[in-house]
Amino acid sequence: MLSSEMVKKIRQIEIKSKRLVEEIFSGEYRSGFRGKGMEFESIRQYYPGDDVRNIDWNVTARHNKVSVKQFSEERELNMFLLIDMSRSNSFGNKKTLIAELGATLAFSANKNNDRVGVIFFTDKVEKFIPSKNGRKHILSIIENILSCEPESNGTNLANVLQYFNRIEKKRSIVFLISDFLDEGYQKDMKVIATKHDLVMLRVVDKAEEFIPAGAIFTFEDLETGETVILDNIKNAHKLSGKPTTTGYNLVNIYTDEDYVRPLEQFFRRRIQR
Repeated sequence: MLSSEMVKKIRQIEIKSKRLVEEIFSGEYRSGFRGKGMEFESIRQYYPGDDVRNIDWNVTARHNKVSVKQFSEERELNMFLLIDMSRSNSFGNKKTLIAELGATLAFSANKNNDRVGVIFFTDKVEKFIPSKNGRKHILSIIENILSCEPESNGTNLANVLQYFNRIEKKRSIVFLISDFLDEGYQKDMKVIATKHDLVMLRVVDKAEEFIPAGAIFTFEDLETGETVILDNIKNAHKLSGKPTTTGYNLVNIYTDEDYVRPLEQFFRRRIQR
C-alpha cells in the first residue's frame, strides 16, 4: 500500500503534467510524431482545391457527381521511455524531474490514444513495463519511477539499447532519459535510431558539469564508490558527461531550470523539420 506522502507526490506530478499537456504539449506531440500512415475514412463531395488524386471515379460515375476519398491519420503509435535509474540520477532532485518528464510525455501520448511502455535500467535491465494506455497505467509508471529501488548502481546504455532492440520489433518513439555518464553506446544508439524514432533527454545538475575555483574537493562516484580529490584552488574545472554522439535529437534539461522551454523548443523543431 502506498504511503500518504507517495500518493500526494504522485498526485502533484499528475496535476502539473496534465496541465502542461492540456496547455502546451498535446498538439505539439501529435504534430511532432506522425502516425504510420493514412487510413480511409469516408467519401464526400469534391470541393475546389481538393487533391484530384483522391477522386473516387467509381462513385463519381455511379452518382454523376464528383466525389473524393477522405483520409485520416492512422496513428497507433507506440512510445517507450528508457529511464536511467542508476545511482547518479539520485543526485539532487534529478529523480523527481525524471518522474515529471516521464509523466508529461506519457500523458501527451495517452491524450492522443498512443500506448506507453517503460524500461528501467542501470547497468542491467531492472524492470520492463509493456506498452498500454489509460490513466491508471500512466499513474503506475509515475509510482514506479518514484519508488524504484534498483539492484545495481552503475549505468550501461549499450545494454538497455540492445535489450530494447531484441524485444521491440514495431517502430516506436523512444525517449532515452539519462545523464549519459557512460561510454561505448554509440553503435547501439545508431542501430536503434535506424529502426525507431529516438530522442535523448539528458537530465543534468549543473554541479555535475562545473566546479568553481577556490577549494580542494573530495568526490565520491555514486555508481562505483571511487573517491577522487580535486585541487581546485586556482582554476574552475569543467566536467565531462555530455553525449559525444551527433546527428540525434538531444535535449538538455537542467534541474534548476524549467523543463517546459527545452521540451517546447524540441517539439517545434520537429514540426518545422
